[in-house]
Amino acid sequence: MSFKNFKFDPKIAAGIDACGYTTPTPIQEQAIPFILEGRDMLGLAQTGTGKTAAFVLPLLQRLLDGPRKKTRALIIAPTRELAEQIHIEISKLATKTGLKSFSIYGGVGKFPQIKAIREGVDIIVACPGRLLDLLVNDKALSLKSIEVLILDEADHMFDKGFLPDIRRIIKHLPEKRQSLVFSATMPDEIRHLAENILNNPETVQINHKKPLLAISHFLFQVAKEKKTALLKNIIEKEEMTSTLVFTRTKHKAKSLALHLQKAGFSAASIQGNLSQQKRQQALDGFKDGSFKILVATDIAARGIDVQGISHVINYDAPDTAETYTHRTGRTGRAEHSGQAFIFAGQEDSKIISVIERSLGKKILRQTLPDLPRETEKDIMEVNRPIFQHRAPKREKPAAASQNRSHRSGIFSLAPSLKY
Repeated sequence: MSFKNFKFDPKIAAGIDACGYTTPTPIQEQAIPFILEGRDMLGLAQTGTGKTAAFVLPLLQRLLDGPRKKTRALIIAPTRELAEQIHIEISKLATKTGLKSFSIYGGVGKFPQIKAIREGVDIIVACPGRLLDLLVNDKALSLKSIEVLILDEADHMFDKGFLPDIRRIIKHLPEKRQSLVFSATMPDEIRHLAENILNNPETVQINHKKPLLAISHFLFQVAKEKKTALLKNIIEKEEMTSTLVFTRTKHKAKSLALHLQKAGFSAASIQGNLSQQKRQQALDGFKDGSFKILVATDIAARGIDVQGISHVINYDAPDTAETYTHRTGRTGRAEHSGQAFIFAGQEDSKIISVIERSLGKKILRQTLPDLPRETEKDIMEVNRPIFQHRAPKREKPAAASQNRSHRSGIFSLAPSLKY
């Protein structure tokens, strides 16, 4: 199937060609016709399946006719990074249409956002908190002209406690509208929300509980005090273009990134304590290759859409199988292969069993390599709370440390377990 089958307006087709899209992904193939018909929809699809274009393209088609510089579509996302990512995707696909998108989120000044809204935008992509602030407290915008509401990554709206805000926002919307809800998982709270806001919806489900097919999964059974040494060993010996490392807490994310920097690796962190400017700098550096390693928490990593991530490392085991799916879905995207590692101790045996049931097979166990003994100082440096940690002076990473990867890595003799 080709995108030409959808008969998009030539101005939208030009944006599709400019982005290099040729064949629709399964979520796009199934969802776009329903959205073009004006139907409400519940889309169940994991990260990396192309769901952003699945709702952006038919939205642009709808908005081509009608008034301009009047906000007719609202997209709500759980994080600043995801909101900005969606806005950028819209800008690329809408480049020939004259339609204007604008992103609204906290952590930056309100006045430029208010100015842009008053000048007129067709699509607002927003995080719930700042949107409510501008809507209720500043009375800087009206949602009375909204024709389409889209909730993206609704399950993480719930994770972040945004559902009450979402319900407050919906009260300001016209009852007659098209509503779309996208989620990778379907907890009861999201199902209830969907039932309340969707009218006779179509449901499109794309294997939303299983990790992507092009990912190989490996497990190391390792004690907590050896995790950092193992991580450095893997980074040195595996051929990695870019690596995303997940930790359970924001304190660990920052201290681990600093420890890697001190060891000569090109690393940065992204977590909730950073200002929006520093979060964006870290993300931009990861995208352009300035940082080969990005250490992140689950919440901060929402919206990270970086092409070519070769490895995802679960430094701390996730709490749920769904979280593992989200994490590992950052690699193996757009028909590329990827590898996912998980570091697990005895205390993680239960969640490993749950993840393996989700996969349908056991994760391939790896032999722990010989590791240098971490000093007590090293262990404390990674694990101590961040308010006790004084960041080392940044230095340019040694080039030699970044070029030690080679094919004879620790996985060269192990068969891949692919799904």
